[in-house]
Amino acid sequence: MRYWTVLAAFAVVAGCLLLGGAGMRPFGAPRLDAMDQYFNARSQAEVAANNVVTAIVFDYRGYDTLGEATVLFVAVVGVALILRRVKR
Repeated sequence: MRYWTVLAAFAVVAGCLLLGGAGMRPFGAPRLDAMDQYFNARSQAEVAANNVVTAIVFDYRGYDTLGEATVLFVAVVGVALILRRVKR
């Protein structure tokens, strides 16, 4: 009985993965949007960065990156406070 349950669960999961991936592009196939063309054409002139990824992360999305760094810092401090040893 348990064998059929595991086999049925596996079949359902495999079917969902296959059907869910049916509308996706093959791995690595690019999808060009208007924003991609904008960043590629203007990042050097607007940001003065040779790397487009660096321009996007540190200039166009600077506040978002600052927020992510703040969350990471608070998490590290929280873990350090939880795991510290208290001197008596």
